[in-house]
Amino acid sequence: MFQKEKIPTFFKLLLIALFLPGCAGTVKNMQSVSPEQIVTAPEEGKSMVVFMRPSTLGFAIQSSVFEIQEDSPALVGIVAAKTKVAYQLEPGEHLFMVVGESADFMSAELEVNKTYYVLVTPRMGALKARFSLEPIHAAKLGSSQVDEWLEACDWVEKTAASENWANDNMFSIQEKQKKYWETWISKDISKRPKLLPQDGR
Repeated sequence: MFQKEKIPTFFKLLLIALFLPGCAGTVKNMQSVSPEQIVTAPEEGKSMVVFMRPSTLGFAIQSSVFEIQEDSPALVGIVAAKTKVAYQLEPGEHLFMVVGESADFMSAELEVNKTYYVLVTPRMGALKARFSLEPIHAAKLGSSQVDEWLEACDWVEKTAASENWANDNMFSIQEKQKKYWETWISKDISKRPKLLPQDGR
């Protein structure tokens, strides 16, 4: 008689952490935004991108979002499950990266005085969650689903601890950037996610 193969405790715990539903992520190296300090529109002459992660998949793993500036990652924010981060920047062409077990990218063409929305979407990796950036296009903007996603996520913002974390882990972040950029740029342009000018409001 064959014995059932036992799953190591480590992997049991990992699967629970990745897929246990209904749990919000632990917010590390970020801080909650008080209601009176919430900003949902850019300053005059700027653009804003809101990165939100309404899914609880992989809730124990945080995702970090960066803007690639002159080939170097600049931290936008660390996005736990059920949180959202607002990022103000100059209008025009931009490139963003999300990092977990791997890295993935999204380009953007932003118009002045508009706010754009992006989903941070988790999926299972080899040892922990991987993430992608999914632009919310104009056809979906204003839908009840997007409103539900926004409502489900709490506002958080960067702190000095956020930047310290990014600096301490920059070597690993840049290694993932180099490795996975080649994969992303080799895709057909239609398969590379992009925020379009008309996607803002």
